[in-house]
Amino acid sequence: MAAAERCSAVCLLTGESMKLYGKGLVNIKLIIVWVLAVYFLVDSIVRSLRSNFNFGMLIMYAITAGLWVYGLFHRQIDAFCAAGVGRVLRIGFFCGVGVFCALLAFVALSGYTDQPQGDEKAVVVLGAGLRKDVPSKLLVCRLEKALEYHEENPDAVIVVTGGQGPGETIPEGVAMAKWLAERGVPEEQIIVEDKSTSTEENLLFARRLLEERGIAATEPIVVVTNAFHCYRGGEYARMVGFTDVDALPASIGLNSIMPCYFREVFAVLYYWVFKSSRTGWMLQFVGIF
Repeated sequence: MAAAERCSAVCLLTGESMKLYGKGLVNIKLIIVWVLAVYFLVDSIVRSLRSNFNFGMLIMYAITAGLWVYGLFHRQIDAFCAAGVGRVLRIGFFCGVGVFCALLAFVALSGYTDQPQGDEKAVVVLGAGLRKDVPSKLLVCRLEKALEYHEENPDAVIVVTGGQGPGETIPEGVAMAKWLAERGVPEEQIIVEDKSTSTEENLLFARRLLEERGIAATEPIVVVTNAFHCYRGGEYARMVGFTDVDALPASIGLNSIMPCYFREVFAVLYYWVFKSSRTGWMLQFVGIF
């Protein structure tokens, strides 16, 4: 009898301990959710004031909203996801997160697969937005990398690409050419492309301008962009007719990593489905990608 009572007491204590342990995990989870919710909210507000709107920012807003909704209604959401349709949706959600993380890894690693040889005939620098007439931090990173390459291979012409987008007072290509010229690149070495609205058009119009200069699409070129963007940059370069393409990944600021990489996952998926950025249901939104 005493043994049975001791066994019951142990079971009771174990059950209570598990309940307390479970509550502790829930509390830790909520603390993490709220810390992230506040961080993403502040980050989104600051980013909205400092940057032009783009799809990456939209993703950040969606994550912020999701964290706040879960933080406020976690009991109802956890109860709904415990069984039935809610459980299926929860499994689907975490599977989706897993796929998204795998794509993030692909985007991160693919920027370092086709390194230039240093003897390319041309450098194509892809645009990345202006603040009125000043290159964005992302674009400055690309320009710095192009300048670095120019110092090693000064014979290569540099094509700066990008039209004029919302909130910009001059075309990106013009601002990029000015930035390079101010740092010693001879103007005769710079070709300005100032009509494009997407990565694909950057490269298509650059190819035409290079052909006018006597540089065929079969000549080796290097595409300069940020690491997250190198995969699509290389793929679009081949799509528009370049046959010998290498990519030179530029650095990226820490505060730009999340929105840029998150956005690029969707951009890569869009490329795999529609190939051309000039077709497909997202065509009307290509400017914010």
